[in-house]
Amino acid sequence: MPPQDPAGRRGAIARLIDSFADLPGIGRKSAERLAHHVLQMPPAEALAFADAIREVKQNLRACRVCFNLAEADLCDICSDSRRDRTLLCVVEQVRDLLAIEQAGAFRGVYHVLRGRVAPLEGTGPESLTLDALADRVGREGVREVIMGTTPNVEGDATAIAVMRRLEGLPVEFTRLARGLTVGASLQHANRDMLADAINGRQKF
Repeated sequence: MPPQDPAGRRGAIARLIDSFADLPGIGRKSAERLAHHVLQMPPAEALAFADAIREVKQNLRACRVCFNLAEADLCDICSDSRRDRTLLCVVEQVRDLLAIEQAGAFRGVYHVLRGRVAPLEGTGPESLTLDALADRVGREGVREVIMGTTPNVEGDATAIAVMRRLEGLPVEFTRLARGLTVGASLQHANRDMLADAINGRQKF
């Protein structure tokens, strides 16, 4: 059996630590703890973890209707016949959709814009999925469009861009109740706060 190579082994660990440290919200110390946890995992469990990451990257795609993450053409929400398709919540990112879903108070459907209007970042309405949204609203008989954008200046600008694109269509516009802290991200709101915001939505 050839001798072990401590330098090579240390290099692999360093790369793993660097990979964890690149994740948002993970500092160097946390990355080191995660890397050493992986080292202590049984081989089958560690390889299953790696396979889960590989499967996500290889198999997930954008839902052809709402742009949520999906393993097939339609996501689980769009393929659920029990959802109310006359009620549509517009969100900036998939993580916002997931946050609202976890609150368990919304039984409509979603549309993911895949961004927000942020001129300082070079993002305008043309970068969003507004054309697909307009086609969908006109085709599917949507009666209410809920603005689930972040309650800050950019989120409001995004909501206005949505309203302008849907101008002339027979829909009512509402927004999440401002019980959400102005400037806060939906993904950081707790379950009860999001449920109250959905149930207490207001006209936009």
